[in-house]
Amino acid sequence: MASNSKKKRLSVYLEPEVMKALADYAARRDHSRSLVAEAAIASFLSPDAAERQEAATTKRLDQLDRRMTRMERDLGISVETLAVFVRFWLTTNPPLPEPAQAAARAQAGERYDAFVAALGRRLAKGPKLRQEISEDVPAGGN
Repeated sequence: MASNSKKKRLSVYLEPEVMKALADYAARRDHSRSLVAEAAIASFLSPDAAERQEAATTKRLDQLDRRMTRMERDLGISVETLAVFVRFWLTTNPPLPEPAQAAARAQAGERYDAFVAALGRRLAKGPKLRQEISEDVPAGGN
């Protein structure tokens, strides 16, 4: 940044909070406010600063895209799992006769509580169903 030619003077107006941040930063680094401001302006005007920012943004977007893809996959697994279970349950369980329905409702509450407890244990210690399913399974493989 330093050159053989004499430096030129520039007066700028800063918001009070920006000026305070500049002064605090300069004091922590034991540099003048002028040197910190000059370095910040040089960095801002650097031709590769935009490229670095674009690369960082692109990297972050790629990470978000991979996360979104995994979330879509996991949601698809969840929906298909539920659909298979419901289809299986409906085809294997005939409707109950009227007198047995009251007893079944009472027992259903207990069974549901046991299901929620088992689900909680499974989620707490894993492995998760989505982890057991290979990502290499072809999408059209029925």
